Amino acid sequence: MRFSYQIGMCEPDHYLALARAAEQAGFDGIAVSDSICYPQQASSKYPYNKDGSREFLESVPFVESQISVAAMAAVTEKLRFATFVYKLAVRHAPVVAKQVQGIQVLSGNRFDFGVGISPWEEDFAVCNVPWEKRGKRFDEQIDILRGLESGEFFGYAGEMHDMPANKMNPVPSEPTSLLIGGHAEPALKRAARTGDGWMCAGADMQQLGAYIGRINQLRQEYGTADRPFRVFTTGQDAFTREGIEQLENLGVTDVVIAFRDVYAMEPDKPLDEKIAMLNWYAGEFIGV
Repeated sequence: MRFSYQIGMCEPDHYLALARAAEQAGFDGIAVSDSICYPQQASSKYPYNKDGSREFLESVPFVESQISVAAMAAVTEKLRFATFVYKLAVRHAPVVAKQVQGIQVLSGNRFDFGVGISPWEEDFAVCNVPWEKRGKRFDEQIDILRGLESGEFFGYAGEMHDMPANKMNPVPSEPTSLLIGGHAEPALKRAARTGDGWMCAGADMQQLGAYIGRINQLRQEYGTADRPFRVFTTGQDAFTREGIEQLENLGVTDVVIAFRDVYAMEPDKPLDEKIAMLNWYAGEFIGV
């Protein structure tokens, strides 16, 4: 089992100190949340909590996720970083590709790119990107990210994108892992078909087992079952040895640890308290 600390939604001046502390404590990685903005008016519901409310996000600080990854990578040596998850569908794929390649080159290939569509129509409106056919747009973006990482001339002619052939330099010495987020059936199919892993935003053990079982079934159908595949999840099950063992038995490879419930609008903790909790968790569960 690999262990990551979820660092997002905290005070910006905590990021670098927490990254250094997580690495020193023995964590394998840092998971970074992504958000562009909070709309003044919205009708979309948040799909990953019980009541669909999103008010807990209004005053939460979000440093742009790739910028925060680059900053933390600069002050660490071995720690890996993953976006959990990046709203790719509202961005422009060639620009994102260039950013990801830069992070990989400068960090020594320590970035795992967790990507999703965004469940909120308002994100698309703010970025002037059509809400319609967002799944198709996302699929084509994944193709473009991978194609532009080849270091060769690459063009794309799809339903949603028409990109002339171009070459980017420098590119990573290893392919960037693309981890697909989302709980809906199209997301599970996408993860099984084209992803290097899947990211779960939270589910009880029974539901998580059902999701992973479905992905495994789909990987058999798509002929991708022989490829390496990672499964990220978060939740309270990772706070007991028995729970960690159960997660491993389900096929979870990476657990994401957080020490507050942002859905319940718990306030952020002081930096020294968070570092103490990192050290406590590592002493209890990592390398034991």
